[in-house]
Amino acid sequence: MIVETLPDHQIIHHFSDGLYAKEMRVEAGQAILKHTHNFNHLSILARGKVAVLIGDEIEIISAPACLEIKADVVHGVKAIEDCVWYCIHATDEKDAAKVDEVIIKGY
Repeated sequence: MIVETLPDHQIIHHFSDGLYAKEMRVEAGQAILKHTHNFNHLSILARGKVAVLIGDEIEIISAPACLEIKADVVHGVKAIEDCVWYCIHATDEKDAAKVDEVIIKGY
């Protein structure tokens, strides 16, 4: 199943001074569609196993893992096992309803 956005119950927003972390609980078989960001950011796989598309490369990653995703690089994630995936962004935006407008290119 490919989902453009995960249901609200699968996303937890974390805000701190100048930082935002999107915690996503992705079920096996679900995928987060390809997208790009305006700025470099870190992604952390805290639990599970995923296939990650970064540019033209697909890599299978098992938790725990941390990767840097560069700005303007197309990427996406497909859960092979139920997983917990974090995206960590530098931003002053603290409104969960607006943060994707700031961090996702062309949102």
